[in-house]
Amino acid sequence: MDLQNDRGSPKTRLGRKTPALWTLAVLLFLTSLAHAEDNTYTAQVVKYPYNLETDTVVGAPRRHEVKPEESLLDIARAYGLGYNEMALLYPRMDPWLPPRQKHLIVPTTWVLPPTRLEELVINVPELRLYFFDKKSRTVQTYPIGIGDEGWETPLGVGYIAEKRPNPAWYIPESLQAKYGMKVMPPGPENPLGEYMMKLSLGPYGIHGTHMPWGVGRLVSHGCIRCYPEHIRILYPQVAVGTRLEIIYEPVKLGVKNGRVYVEAHPDVYGKLGDYTRYAVEKLDRSPWAAKVDRKRFDLAVRLQNGVPTDVGALNGAPPTTLVEDMERRKNSLDFGRGTF
Repeated sequence: MDLQNDRGSPKTRLGRKTPALWTLAVLLFLTSLAHAEDNTYTAQVVKYPYNLETDTVVGAPRRHEVKPEESLLDIARAYGLGYNEMALLYPRMDPWLPPRQKHLIVPTTWVLPPTRLEELVINVPELRLYFFDKKSRTVQTYPIGIGDEGWETPLGVGYIAEKRPNPAWYIPESLQAKYGMKVMPPGPENPLGEYMMKLSLGPYGIHGTHMPWGVGRLVSHGCIRCYPEHIRILYPQVAVGTRLEIIYEPVKLGVKNGRVYVEAHPDVYGKLGDYTRYAVEKLDRSPWAAKVDRKRFDLAVRLQNGVPTDVGALNGAPPTTLVEDMERRKNSLDFGRGTF
C-alpha cells in the first residue's frame, strides 16, 4: 500500500476479479472484522533454525479438522498463513464453506528465499516476509498482502528508515472527499493499523491493517500488510536501519536432510514469460541439478501450489513430499478434489 494512496476495495484471489468472488471477498471481510473485534487471534514469536548451505526448508505441515462456520481464511490465519497459501493448496474447495470435520493438511513449511544480507526478506510472488537473525541462525516468517496490479510492490534493496506506532494516514487529495478529511487519525478505520515501518525505497512501508482479509492477496498500493497480531510482535524486533531485500522469486529451491525441495508459486505480476523454462533454467544453474527427479520437479512446477515438494532422485529412498504423503493418507486427509 502506498502510504499516501491505500485503498480498501476487496480483491479476489491473487488479484483476479469475478462477481462471485467479489461476494466471497465481502463475506470474508465481514468475518475478519468480527474476529478482529473480539481479539480472537494472537501470535507468538516462532524461530526456525536454518543453515543456508545444508538446511533451507523450515517448519512442518500440520493437520486441521474443519470446524462449523470456519472458512479457509479463518484456518489460514489461525496457523499464521495468508489466504493464498490455503487457496493454492485447495483450489477446488469452496473457501467459504469447506467440508466440516474434514482433515486438511496445513502447509506450515517453507523453502527459505535466497538472501545475501540475512536480515529482512520479502518475496513478492510468495506473499511472505522472512526475518533472519544471523547471530542465532534462526528465521521468523509471516504472511503479507502486497501491491495490486498496476500498483506493484517495488523490488530492490533498502532498509527500515522510520518506525511509527499508531500512525496517522495522510489521505491523498483524490480520496479526501470520500473520507471527509485530509488526515485520518489512529483508530479502527485507519488502513495502516497499529504500527508502521517506513521503507527507504519510497513512499512504502510494512504495517498492520484494519482489514485482515487482505493478507495473502494483491490489495494495496504497494505497501506490505501484516496481520495485526503479527505486526505487534515484529515491530519491536526490527530496528531502524535493518536492511531489507524485496525479491521476486516464484520458484525456490532448498535442501533438508540431504534431499532437494522445490516450492513453486504463481507468477503474480506476470514477469516471467515462460514459467516452465524459467524453473528449469533455475534448476540447471543450481548445484543440485544432478540430484533431482525431473518428472517430480515438472509436476511441482506445474502445480504451483506453494508447498515445498521433495524432488530428489529416489535411489531407493522413500519419498517425503506432501504429494506422495497424500497418497498414503488419502483415506483420512482431504486435499481438495483435483489438488494434485
